[in-house]
Amino acid sequence: MPRALVPLAVSLAALAALGCGGRNDGGVIHASGHIEATEVRLAAKVGGRLLALPLWEGDRAKAGAVIAQLDTTDAANDLARARAEFDAADARLRLLLAGSRREDVDRARAKLAGAEADLAQAALDLKRLEGLADRGTATLKARDDARTRKEMLTAALDADRAQLAELIAGPRPQEIEQARAQRAAAAAAIAAIEQHIADATVTAPSDGLITQRVAEPGEVLAPGALLYVLTDLLHPWLNVYVDEPSLARIHLGDPVTVRVDGSNREFTGKVTFVAQVAEFTPKNVQTPEERAKLVFRIKVGLDNAAGVFKPGMPADAYFGAGKP
Repeated sequence: MPRALVPLAVSLAALAALGCGGRNDGGVIHASGHIEATEVRLAAKVGGRLLALPLWEGDRAKAGAVIAQLDTTDAANDLARARAEFDAADARLRLLLAGSRREDVDRARAKLAGAEADLAQAALDLKRLEGLADRGTATLKARDDARTRKEMLTAALDADRAQLAELIAGPRPQEIEQARAQRAAAAAAIAAIEQHIADATVTAPSDGLITQRVAEPGEVLAPGALLYVLTDLLHPWLNVYVDEPSLARIHLGDPVTVRVDGSNREFTGKVTFVAQVAEFTPKNVQTPEERAKLVFRIKVGLDNAAGVFKPGMPADAYFGAGKP
């Protein structure tokens, strides 16, 4: 090779070493990739007419801030009806637990005493008519009518006794359990509607930047309809790929120097993920040259307090001690 071409060949070799997963003479592993960030697709759990969507693309959202509001008129009407049903179920349960009123028991006792007196008089009349019928001074019809009246009063007396016993015993345990279940069902219905109303107000789950605004106020949305895409720019990461020979020198938690185009600053990251399986594997891996073709994904966590890193931005990572 002519001597004039030697410096050019050395320069080309150095540039090749700085490619994906390459190493320079200082032992630093260089890899290139792109910045990524967590994206949260924000949606409302419930459907309805969208009343307000205050944020626009590029706006910052604070955790817990209201970012959307849906109409709750129908849910409010349902809540009023559910609360009325709960009050009715609660009143019935309290009525059963209170048992029979004293006035009802006294009235049943008085009715029973009257029935006993009527029965005693009917028995006396029947006995008198039977004697007269035996002597032929009373008709058989009159005697039979007296016997029928006594039987009817006996049945009425038994019914009055059963009613008094029922009032004294109070409601059955099964009736009380049924009333409790009805009240619990009404309370559950209230809780479900209240949760529906709460879900109609959408809040930001974390700090971030609105990168997509999908809906507009006035639209009638189905449950789970997408509203925004929220991007967490405070905790981005850099995805790079290194070759198989360089993988043994990279460990979780290792510091990484990161540089981006357009800035002379050097940023510090940390290895947060090392792939266990190669991303691109050749069909036959038998020789050292073929093993060098294996590429593994490395995830470098970044601190973006300065706001330099943006999703999709290309960046370079340098693994190893010292500056690149």
